[in-house]
Amino acid sequence: MHIPDGYLGPITYGSLWAAVIPIWIYASKKVKELLKASQVPLLALSAAFSFVIMMFNVPLPGGTTGHATGATLIAILIGPWPAVIALSIALIVQALIFGDGGITAIGANCFNMGFAGVLAGYGIYRLISKLKIKNSKFNGKNPDVKNTRQLIGAGIGAYAGINLAAFLTAVELGIQPLLHTGADGRPLYSPFPLSITIPAIMLEHLFLFGIVEAVVTVSVLLYIKKSHPELIRG
Repeated sequence: MHIPDGYLGPITYGSLWAAVIPIWIYASKKVKELLKASQVPLLALSAAFSFVIMMFNVPLPGGTTGHATGATLIAILIGPWPAVIALSIALIVQALIFGDGGITAIGANCFNMGFAGVLAGYGIYRLISKLKIKNSKFNGKNPDVKNTRQLIGAGIGAYAGINLAAFLTAVELGIQPLLHTGADGRPLYSPFPLSITIPAIMLEHLFLFGIVEAVVTVSVLLYIKKSHPELIRG
């Protein structure tokens, strides 16, 4: 989902820069309020984990890539707003040092993966982990039942979060021919319309990367629950 330079016009990438800067400011304030000093190393490790997992890129049609992000997992461990900072740090380092994602597209990539993907995934996780189902064996305060709900919520949240980020990427690329054309009518930036970008990007994420993201999230969460359960936020 890393959008490179040259695929988004100034209207799109400028708007997303304008949207993500207040998000960073608010997230930074929340990190100072909520994150304990002992958790700061975990924030750094989370950014490093996201950086590594996003380096396994598979090129996709339309000027982007597919990969896991670890967004929901990080949000579960350190909270959604610290996760926004961790994902954003990883994306910025990738763009500035490794050329993975464009510099002009940093705002777009951080908004898609580091904000929308994080909050959607974490929100679904919280909803399912707290959900009360009438006459269901998944209700109650039994620790095993609670763990099951959390794992189900984490898997579904991770799958939904990465697919929302992918969908936003597809839309941003697909609207470029509508926003920016030359005098001869040819697109100046991404040449592919929504009818191409949405299926090209979403099919890969719905049937491959979303599943990988869910499996990685649940697997790591299972390991942490057994070895360091205190790391998981209530």
